Amino acid sequence: MALQLGALRDALTDAGASEDKARKAAEEVAGYEGRLAAIDSRLSVLTWMSGTTIALIIAVLFKVFH
Repeated sequence: MALQLGALRDALTDAGASEDKARKAAEEVAGYEGRLAAIDSRLSVLTWMSGTTIALIIAVLFKVFH
């Protein structure tokens, strides 16, 4: 069975969706959540790399003009 969000599945079935449609929708949303988590982790790494690069550039400019 694929990863799914149980609370979403329960809410959809309570709202009147069939069990099959609710399960498929919960699995699809869980897939998007996984993709967003991967993007978030990549963004954190890129932010750290950018900060390090800017700090090194400032250090080099300080050495050149000091």
